[in-house]
Amino acid sequence: MDYVSHLSKDKKLAAIIREPAEPLYSRQNIPLRLMASIMSQQLSTKVAKVIYHRFLALYNGEEPTPQQVLATAPEALRAIGLSNAKVSYVHNVARFCIEHQIEDHTLLSMSNEAIIALLTQIKGVGQWTVEMLLMFTLGREDVFAADDLGIQQAMIKLYNIKTTEKKALKEKMLQLSAKWKPYRTYACMHLWRWKDNVPDA
Repeated sequence: MDYVSHLSKDKKLAAIIREPAEPLYSRQNIPLRLMASIMSQQLSTKVAKVIYHRFLALYNGEEPTPQQVLATAPEALRAIGLSNAKVSYVHNVARFCIEHQIEDHTLLSMSNEAIIALLTQIKGVGQWTVEMLLMFTLGREDVFAADDLGIQQAMIKLYNIKTTEKKALKEKMLQLSAKWKPYRTYACMHLWRWKDNVPDA
């Protein structure tokens, strides 16, 4: 893939690229993907899948519209295993998407920065959540999740970064990642994969 030769100019990153990452592509029903992301936060993948299947079962196994989600009673959402906070955040997303007429084609035509600025207005949706949406739902190739703990840990180890002070660490990470443009999402994917497989020193 084109991105491999580009990222391999960084010799340290090249050393951890064993094989190409899964290709990125855009998925449909982006508002629902954002709700699903909120539902899965701080849960194992297995538990998140169970809850999402229960969620779809509320709508006869079909993917609901924001209007249908907003019309769903909080009690019904709590009954599938969502916390009070997550119920509120899911309803916030549905309401925001309705009020701002947010549809797939709207978001697909916007820049990464504009999408982050728009969606982080929703209570319960932070920058990291939108960055994951950009990567894995909109299929954007040049997103760098500087606040992701896994990315931070991987870069500290791979580049032997000495500082752990938050601001200085982020500045160093942004400096190192600048050379990865326009394929920073793929760089993140390789850093996550390497972090999960690298033996602890």
